[in-house]
Amino acid sequence: MKPRITVITLGVDDLERSLHFYEKGLGLKTEGIVGREFEHGAVAFFELEGGLRLAIWPRASLAHDSGVPTSQAGPPGFSIGHNVASQAEVDALMQQAEKAGATIVKPAHTTFYGGYAGYFSDPDGHLWEAAWNPAWEQPRA
Repeated sequence: MKPRITVITLGVDDLERSLHFYEKGLGLKTEGIVGREFEHGAVAFFELEGGLRLAIWPRASLAHDSGVPTSQAGPPGFSIGHNVASQAEVDALMQQAEKAGATIVKPAHTTFYGGYAGYFSDPDGHLWEAAWNPAWEQPRA
């Protein structure tokens, strides 16, 4: 796995309140909440330096997408997104992570937004998403 973290997703209790905090309170640039047309899809992205994005997503949506119950301590209040350039790379990363000792939380699958993603947790239980998003500029090898 190449060390390129592209999205840090924070599970939030109130998406509108969190959007206001990060956009107005901290001055982070955003296009606002997108994905409202999808069940569990409403999310806001903030562009950070070096191509990193911060995402805020309701805790219930993150729990639904990852398959990890909200009652579990730690995740899904937080996940680390690692985006790659193809579905095959998602599969390879999931296999590599499992071989290294990760637990596959949700196998890679076609997503509601037309991408491809899966979730694994590291040995300490931190939640990672391996994803290919056809709408985003792809990372270079």
